[in-house]
Amino acid sequence: MPRLADPFALKHLTLRNRAVLAPMTRVSAEPDGQANELMRDYYQSFAEGGFAMLISEGTYTDTEYSQGYFNQPGLATAAQRDSWKPVVEAVHEAGALFIAQLMHGGAQTQGNIHHARHVGPSAVQPAGQQLAFYGGEGPYSTPAEMSEEEIQQAIEGFAQAALHARDAGFDGVELHAANGYLLHEFLSVEFNQRNDRWGGDFKARLALPLAVLRRVREVVGERFVVGMRLSQGMVTDGRLKWDGGIEEAKIRFATLADAGLDYLHVTEYDAAQPAFGEGPSLAAIASRCVPIPVIGNGGITTGEQADALLERDDVALVAIGKAALANHDWPRRIEAGAGLASFEQAMLQPMATLTNELAWRNANDRPATLRA
Repeated sequence: MPRLADPFALKHLTLRNRAVLAPMTRVSAEPDGQANELMRDYYQSFAEGGFAMLISEGTYTDTEYSQGYFNQPGLATAAQRDSWKPVVEAVHEAGALFIAQLMHGGAQTQGNIHHARHVGPSAVQPAGQQLAFYGGEGPYSTPAEMSEEEIQQAIEGFAQAALHARDAGFDGVELHAANGYLLHEFLSVEFNQRNDRWGGDFKARLALPLAVLRRVREVVGERFVVGMRLSQGMVTDGRLKWDGGIEEAKIRFATLADAGLDYLHVTEYDAAQPAFGEGPSLAAIASRCVPIPVIGNGGITTGEQADALLERDDVALVAIGKAALANHDWPRRIEAGAGLASFEQAMLQPMATLTNELAWRNANDRPATLRA
C-alpha cells in the first residue's frame, strides 16, 4: 500500500514522496507581475521542508483580462518569465519539482493593471463580496460576455504562458479550472449561459478547458507535464455541486484525461468527504475512472489523514494548503513525528501577503520551520 513517504513517478520525473504544496494566492509579486526575492525565499522554504512538488500560486497568462488580483505574479511577458528563473532554480536546488499554475481570473477578477473591464463566459455577477485578504472591497461587478476574439486571445494566452513556464525552468504547468476562475466558469451551468459552441450541456461546456489543454499540449510537447485543477465549489460559492452527480463527474474526468492531461488535481473543502451527499469523494471518483495520477486537496492536516487517502487509492498524491502555511516543513515534521503548528487566520491579515505573514511570525515567535 502506498504511504506518504513513498516516492512517486510522474511521467519521466521522480517525486521523493507523495507530499505536494497546494497552490495558494499570496499577492506578493511586484506591481508589474514579476516574481521577487521574497517569493524565492518563500517557495524555497517549502522545498527545503521536504515537499516533493510545489504548485505555484495562480499566475496570470496574458496582458489582457487574465490578471485577477493586484500584485499577482504573471507568466505573460518575457520579463515575468525571467523573474521566475531564480525562484525555480532555488526550488530545484532544494530537491523539489515545481509546477506553474496558469490562471485566468474571469468574472472573479478583483484587480487588473491592464484593463478596468473584465470578462466571463456570460454577463453573470458572482455572488458575495470580493476577498479583502486579496485586496478586494465590495461586491463583484458584472463581467462582459467574452467575444469569440477574446476567447481565442485567452487560449493563446495560456499557450504562451505555458511556453514561458517551460523556458523559466518549471517542470510543468497546471491549468486552473477550479475555484470559480475563468475555465471553471465555462464549465459552470450558473456562469456559462452561452448558446454558441462554448456553451450548452455539461459536455459542451468542456469546450474551452479542452481547447486550452490541447493548445498548451501542442506548444509544449509531450515531455512537459500538463495537469489541471478541478473543483465543484467556487471562491464565491462553496456550496455548488455538479448537477449530474457521479456520472457527470466520471465523464468530466475521463474526457479531460483522454485529451492529454498528465494528472488531475481535485480540490474540495474536505478531500475525504462524499462528493454528492453519500458515496465516494470527488478524488476517489476521479482515481477510479482515469489512468492518470490524481492529487487530492482539502482539509488534509495530518500524516494519518494523508496515509488513509493513499492507502485506499483515493489519491496518488496529497496537496497540503493551510497546514503547509503553518508548517513549511510539514513533510519533515511528519517523517520525524514532530508536532505540527496550527494554522492561524491572523497569518493572512489584513492581507495574505508574504510580508504580513513574516511580520506575524516575528511578533508571535512562530518560525515557518522547526529550528535546528
